[in-house]
Amino acid sequence: MADGGYDIVPRTINFIVFAAILYYFIANPIKNAYKGRIAGIAARLDNIEQKLKDSKAKKDDALRRVEEAKANAASLVETARKEAVLISERIKEETRQEVANLEKSFQDQKEFEKRRMVKSVVGEILNEIFASDSVKMDQSELINIMLKRVG
Repeated sequence: MADGGYDIVPRTINFIVFAAILYYFIANPIKNAYKGRIAGIAARLDNIEQKLKDSKAKKDDALRRVEEAKANAASLVETARKEAVLISERIKEETRQEVANLEKSFQDQKEFEKRRMVKSVVGEILNEIFASDSVKMDQSELINIMLKRVG
């Protein structure tokens, strides 16, 4: 058969032996390369997932801080309003107190001036009476005259 050109069986056996030897030598490196590629893709995927988790955690933290800032801002605004009301009330009370003090001071000054005027008038009347010797009066008449002048 080898002479006629139909050597398919030996060629097939040679091909199978060649394929087996080839498989024996390059199967492990190809498997290792494939496993390495799978491991690399898995590592990149894990890395991306970790970055995604970190980004989400940072986003959640930022949102939490924004909410805290909003709450603090609202609290500060409310506190400022309360302080403004308290300061306004305190100023009103101080103003009322000052007006009351001024009115009392005015009344005291008015009373003082009134007493001073009465003393001055009484003094003038007495000086007039004592200056004129021609008029002789008793004590009750003197009191009546003073009461008429003052009152």
